[in-house]
Parts: sequence; structure tokens; C-alpha cells
Amino acid sequence: MQNLPLRKKPTYSIEAVDNALQLLQLLRDGGSLRLKDAADELGVAPSTAHRLLAMLVYRGFAVQDETRRYVPGPAMGAGPAGVPWTRLLRNVARPHMELLSSRLNETVNLMIRVGTKVRFLETVEGTSTLRVGDRQGTVLPANKASGGKAMLAELEPAMVEQLFRSQNAEIGGDSIPDAEYPAFLRELESVRSNGFAANFEGTEEGISALGMALHNGKGEVVGAISVATPVTRFRAVFDAGLVQAMVEMRRQLEIDIAANPAEPTGAGHPSSSQL
Repeated sequence: MQNLPLRKKPTYSIEAVDNALQLLQLLRDGGSLRLKDAADELGVAPSTAHRLLAMLVYRGFAVQDETRRYVPGPAMGAGPAGVPWTRLLRNVARPHMELLSSRLNETVNLMIRVGTKVRFLETVEGTSTLRVGDRQGTVLPANKASGGKAMLAELEPAMVEQLFRSQNAEIGGDSIPDAEYPAFLRELESVRSNGFAANFEGTEEGISALGMALHNGKGEVVGAISVATPVTRFRAVFDAGLVQAMVEMRRQLEIDIAANPAEPTGAGHPSSSQL
């Protein structure tokens, strides 16, 4: 076997970036990390370590358990999406997202589903001081995120069962317990009836969201959009016409998507090199 060349530290390394990468390695190799230990490992103040860990949590690479230890987040073990057309989808969707965000003054997200997870491809933030921030690159459980639930609701029941009730789901930590699964299926049925899915602090404290699936010209799901707001503002935004605004935005966006046909794979997302 050919020996790998010795890695040298770049002369242009940025300390904050290097510290964040070291924390990722510590989480990966140790499985958990206390704030004090993180500060000691990096040789920085606890406040500095806290800021770095907070950013890892923000991007989904870490979460805090009930003991306040940091453990690997859903983005840590996420491999490549295997969807080569995501940049094109982002480019097609971005103008529509900007218009919707401007109309509502709230944050709009674009995501795709990869198995039991959703990946946020693009975010357009609102301009309010109190707003939901950028989620681009974040990986979340599809059964918790509004856009994820909107996409799952369009799957056949057997596929949903395979994703969340199979042995693979149990091994991967994605299994939904027996006591919770009937309620989850009822929620998906409600999503199909209403045409949208809601998330009330299901993925993040203080944040609510409404999600809708996106389709290609054949009616097949290719992704989802969501509008995320502080939970204190959601009711007012909803009553002011959130659903209607999203439906209109989706209609216009799906016209653009249909102009660039994509074929979904068996996993429920496109695999074509074109949208």
C-alpha cells in the first residue's frame, strides 16, 4: 500500500477554523465533549469554546444531551447527498424564495430529502431583528422538519414503514417508537389533506415553520420549501395569508422546475444531471 504524504499545517491556517475542526475531531473520536474539556483541549477561554460549539450546534454538527454534554449531531455522519443537480435547483428557486421572503419578511428555506433526513440547500433570511437565521447545510430528521413531513406525506405507506420501522431504521437510530408511530401516520394523513406540514418547535426551541413539497412536471416530489418564523410570530403570519402566499410561490417555482425535467430516484429525490 502506498504511504500517504505527511500532512503539514498550512501557513495560512485560520485559528478559529482550525479550532472548530479540532472540536469536530474530538466529537467524532470521543463521542461526547464537555465545555470545560473543549476549552482545555484548545487552550482557549470557555467563552471562546462555547462560541465555537454553538456554531457547530447551529450547523447541525453537534447537539447537547440532557447532561449538557455536546455529542455528534445529524450532520456529522451525513455523507454526500448524491444529487448532482442541487446547485441548479438552488439557482432556479432562489429568485422565488427572495420574493416570498420579501413579501412575508420571514425566512424561507429550500431542502431535499435524503433517506430519513432533510438537507437545507438554500436560505433567504427575513430582515426583522428577531428572525430565523441561515440554515443552509443543516441536516435534520425528515419526520420532524416541516418540509420533510411534506415530502414524506407523498410516499407510499410501505416506503414510510421501511424508512422508520425497519431493522435498518433501528440500527441507524431513525426508528419511530411503537407508541408514537400511529400519531405520526395520522399527521402525514393530515398533511396530505391540508397540502402543507407544520413544525412547532419540533426541531428547534422557539421556532415554528410551515412546509410544502415541490414537484416536477410529472407531479413527482423533488424537494420542499418552508417558511420559518419565531414561534411568537407564527400565528400572526399564518393568519395574514401564509398558506396562500406559499401556494402561489410554489406554483410559479414548479413552472420553472417543469421547464427543466428531473426524474426522481427510488429514494424519493431526483438523480438526473438536469432539474
